[in-house]
Amino acid sequence: MANTSAIYARIDTELKNNAEGILSQLGISPSSAIQMLYSQIVLNNGMPFELRLPVSKPVAIGALTREELDRELQKGVASIKAGNVYSEDEVDEMLAREFGI
Repeated sequence: MANTSAIYARIDTELKNNAEGILSQLGISPSSAIQMLYSQIVLNNGMPFELRLPVSKPVAIGALTREELDRELQKGVASIKAGNVYSEDEVDEMLAREFGI
């Protein structure tokens, strides 16, 4: 039999129950899922998925009140006055990186 070690972790009960419900539907035990995760960490020499904050959505101008629009425009004016100016290519790159567009 293979040499094995136990892993003990504290996890939110609701998260655990939700995840185990999905694993059960897939026919995978929690131990197998952990084994798969660890195997992928070794194969990828790191986490097998990208770790980053959720992508925020750009501000939809039509959804803003007049006051909110004025505040957003003032932010832009202040940014320009502070010397934060960008080329079209730089703006496209930032939008792609931040919003995936």
